Amino acid sequence: MARVVLAMSGGVDSSVAARLLQEAGHDVIGVFMRHGEAGTGRGEAPTDAPSALPVCQPRGEHKQGCCSATDAADARRVADQLDLPFYTLNLQAEFGRIIEYFVDEYGRGRTPNPCVLCNQWLKFGTLFQYADSVDAAYVATGHYARCVRAADGTIALCRGIDPGKDQSYALFGIHRARLDRMLLPVGDYHKSEIRRRAGELGLRVAAKRDSQEICFVSDGDHGRFVQARRGGATTSGRLVTTEGRVVGQHEGIERFTIGQRKGLGVALGEPYFVVRIDADTRDVVIGRRQELARRSLTAGHTNWLTAPPATPFRCEAQIRYNSRAVPAIARALGDDRLEVVFDAPCHGVAPGQAVVCYDGSRVLGGGWIE
Repeated sequence: MARVVLAMSGGVDSSVAARLLQEAGHDVIGVFMRHGEAGTGRGEAPTDAPSALPVCQPRGEHKQGCCSATDAADARRVADQLDLPFYTLNLQAEFGRIIEYFVDEYGRGRTPNPCVLCNQWLKFGTLFQYADSVDAAYVATGHYARCVRAADGTIALCRGIDPGKDQSYALFGIHRARLDRMLLPVGDYHKSEIRRRAGELGLRVAAKRDSQEICFVSDGDHGRFVQARRGGATTSGRLVTTEGRVVGQHEGIERFTIGQRKGLGVALGEPYFVVRIDADTRDVVIGRRQELARRSLTAGHTNWLTAPPATPFRCEAQIRYNSRAVPAIARALGDDRLEVVFDAPCHGVAPGQAVVCYDGSRVLGGGWIE
């Protein structure tokens, strides 16, 4: 029987994951990771133990994130019901790095993805340190993805069975050597099965809404959050068409992302989209959909979950969490960089987001779009 540290967010996925791990014969320790709110578990982690990660996917109600006191209470109740040891672990200082990154990226005219870094740095980073401190062999989460043993004996990170819930994109940054110690029990199920199982177990979280927004932006207003963190410093500027025509003013570049159509604040008689954000001039450049088309991209800070490729390779490339992976040819460049050339023009390529390369369902690796 292996000891497993399970990140419990108070949601239905990690709650059912706890039961699945128990049924597989594991000794499960539940942990709730917070970033500043009062602990609500049976006990705090020992002060000399590494603290663990706050989950980076909040509830869709725009009231509280999945790191809220309510979520902590939900996680504790599930642990009580399943008779699991449960701890609230504090990662406030470490989580501050995620918030700083989030604010800085918007200030540079880029679109951040804090959930990817939260998984990379904390949940499958710092949490392994905590697992080591309690002699746990594995770290587990409620992500919809799978760790599968490949033909060569290595562990492959693969898409979850449920295509509508797959979260493998958000896990591309995990260190390759840690795949052997990861357990993702809900990845072999569809969401409907997980909810049904939660109901059969009598878990009160069976009907709890899924997380949709960023956990530290409690009201869902990213722009207001960024401006507040910047001390109210404005990044307001002009709305400009690709032809150079000024058509309006905006309240801050942090309120926009490449490909955005809604919330532009102007009516031009036909759909316009954000094509480019210039942090230096604070111009938000808008254009027609065809002006969003890109045949290629470059990415930096790459991470490979297979042997780093030595030659160009065919893949399916995914440029956002909710986008469809599309056929492409990719090649690794020097300095941990990557070039992706799409078979057909791709719309909405946003600097700051991740591009992730797949071979079928397997995650090969990816990088951060430049």
